[in-house]
Amino acid sequence: MSEVRETLPSVAIELSIPFHDIDPLAVAWHGHYAKYLELARCALLESFDYSYEQMAQSGYAWPVIDLHVRYIQAIRFRQNVRVVATLEEWEYRMKIAYQILDAASGARLAKASTVQVAVTMPGFEMQLASPDILARKLGLK
Repeated sequence: MSEVRETLPSVAIELSIPFHDIDPLAVAWHGHYAKYLELARCALLESFDYSYEQMAQSGYAWPVIDLHVRYIQAIRFRQNVRVVATLEEWEYRMKIAYQILDAASGARLAKASTVQVAVTMPGFEMQLASPDILARKLGLK
């Protein structure tokens, strides 16, 4: 019998906001937050050995179908931030919760979530439940 995880995976990445992400108000443009979430999401998927390349090899794509961001405090040029990504749901969809924190103080700068669903490749037929491969990668089956 395989060992079952008691908690779902969570990872954190750190990054420094580059100049090319800054808008005329000298803060990170809101559209770039999706990029920061994507960087954390990729690290999260890799943490349980199911990268985007591995998804494709398993016969599935997992497009993002929903994205929510709550902006709490502006992020500035060269500010070091920590982006935490936590898998919250996996059985019917992959729901990931995020927090963007100031790396030095831990102050919350934004919170977000994404929802991804499995679709077959190449037909792009949406699956009503997550394929077994995800549960296996999570150590739940």
